[in-house]
Amino acid sequence: MERLRSSPLHANISAALDKHLEVIHVVQSRRKDEIVNASNRQRQGAPRCQDDRDVFALALAIKEMSAATRKARTTLWCALQMTLPK
Repeated sequence: MERLRSSPLHANISAALDKHLEVIHVVQSRRKDEIVNASNRQRQGAPRCQDDRDVFALALAIKEMSAATRKARTTLWCALQMTLPK
């Protein structure tokens, strides 16, 4: 869109996209932690209460990703509206 406009977009647009990417990485990390901890507990026969913490951390990360996704979609729509000819 920047190339179509021949000028840079507003800084908030790139900030929202950067935040979205950051939150995606957090979700990936939480999911990886959940898988690793679940497999370790299964081998050791540990109680399930620890597993809930991993699930809650993943759920919170997904909630943050959902909000960041909505914001990124809105900022991309705004960027498109600024790019389209009038």
